[in-house]
Amino acid sequence: MQKKSNYLILSFLSAILLSAGWILHFSVFIFFAFVPLLQIEDDLSKQHNLPKRKLKLFGYSYLTFLIWNLATTWWVSLASFGGACAAFIFNSLFMSIVFVFFSNIKNRINHPMAIWLLIPLWIGYEFLHTIWDLSWSWLILGNVFAFNTNWIQWFEFTGTSGGTLWALFVNILIFTVLKKNSSLKINSKPILKIAASIIIPILLSYLIYSVRTPLSNPKDKLKTVVVQPNIDPYNAKFVLDFEMQFAKFLEMIKGKVNDKTDYLVLPETFIIGQGMDEGYINENETLQWFRDSLIKKFPKLKIVVGADSYRFFTNKDVISSTARPYQEPGVYYDSYNTALQIDANTIQLYHKSKLVPGVERMPFPWLLSPLEGLAIEMGGTFGSLGVQNERSVFIDTLSSTNVAPIICYESVYSDFVTEYVRKGANIIFIITNDGWWGNSPGHVQHLNYAKLRAIENRLQIARSANTGISCFINEFGEISEATKYWEEAVIEKDLYKNNNHTFFSKFGDLLAYSCTVISILLIFLAIILKFKK
Repeated sequence: MQKKSNYLILSFLSAILLSAGWILHFSVFIFFAFVPLLQIEDDLSKQHNLPKRKLKLFGYSYLTFLIWNLATTWWVSLASFGGACAAFIFNSLFMSIVFVFFSNIKNRINHPMAIWLLIPLWIGYEFLHTIWDLSWSWLILGNVFAFNTNWIQWFEFTGTSGGTLWALFVNILIFTVLKKNSSLKINSKPILKIAASIIIPILLSYLIYSVRTPLSNPKDKLKTVVVQPNIDPYNAKFVLDFEMQFAKFLEMIKGKVNDKTDYLVLPETFIIGQGMDEGYINENETLQWFRDSLIKKFPKLKIVVGADSYRFFTNKDVISSTARPYQEPGVYYDSYNTALQIDANTIQLYHKSKLVPGVERMPFPWLLSPLEGLAIEMGGTFGSLGVQNERSVFIDTLSSTNVAPIICYESVYSDFVTEYVRKGANIIFIITNDGWWGNSPGHVQHLNYAKLRAIENRLQIARSANTGISCFINEFGEISEATKYWEEAVIEKDLYKNNNHTFFSKFGDLLAYSCTVISILLIFLAIILKFKK
């Protein structure tokens, strides 16, 4: 009974330390968060005759991860209680399965170094969790460093996976030191090793920061205006007449947009109504309003804006798994969460392709398409949305500007965003609608994650949020001109393009790729060891 209570205390302690980094915005807690859980695993592993040993470890780890998920992402329930419960339950389940598998393979190998296998297994899990239909990457361990970006300027080489590696390395080092040493002095060699494992990457980060020159080439300067309309997504945005919203928007930017303005950025699904038929996009009345009221006055202006759009299909060969039947026989259509760039000559489109599971898309549509009507209504759309297979950028040939049009949830995905850069993006615009979660930690976490994308790619960001926080972010992850939550605002700043790609932008998440391969090999090894006496 005593051991059981001790295990519960350790489980709660791990959960508190994991949560503290996100709640208190101080990343140092992550370096100790797995130590209590590793102690439970180590103790249970020694009790070979203990009934249901693996099940007990699963229970304690599940408790830890469930508390962590609840404490840091409880705000999801403000948008969808059912969807939030599913996220809490399944995300905690996946984490627990990975941890129990790690324990199993470690004990089968039966070598002191086997404890380090937690690192590739966890990073591999995190990466795989970003590429399937139940993707929920909010609690990738490396994301916690979004609140202390002066520590992780070296993310331009490793991406967020490097943060996960760093956190787990320090945790395992602390655990192994404590396990081998019953008494330690503050200046003992093991303590100095732990201190060095934390301090050296931070010093490296400051070194990179000091030697890098801020972007400032006058030829790369773009005068950018960002609008935060602040229209309540629950009670006004999809109810008010769009003409009224458009008139309000024109009043907001009066005197802010002029003939020197290069870009005007508006949030996700700013254009709403009956949707926009992409087959007749150039004849769309709403888009003509933008041209007549702004672009005719300021010909060099480009407007990047979010909208609901749809496309019809009659050829069965091109009908996607998310397409729905139209009222006419043999006709199907896809709905999209779309970003557009409107200028004097062209209209360019990009379809949001990282969709929120259960909100914008029913997972595994090839299997669950009959249930797509259960997908939660959000963002003015209903049911599963369509996507595009490859990233695309908005091109302006006159200024040699290639905009990465990142829509909302997409900004959470480290490796995904590099695909825009490899398509030539030299600046990032994030358009989002963060009002679904109210004045909760959700919109703050979402904002801070964007800082990681700036560092990884060394690109400057303009962020337009309908009811969240709009701002500008430089290539070092530093925020400027941030608006307050739940206020109308127009902000402006000169941003600079960057055509020099980072190592991470060029090659993607090599650390995650290699850890995924190692994890797959470890699964096969576990199967082999299971049948080996």
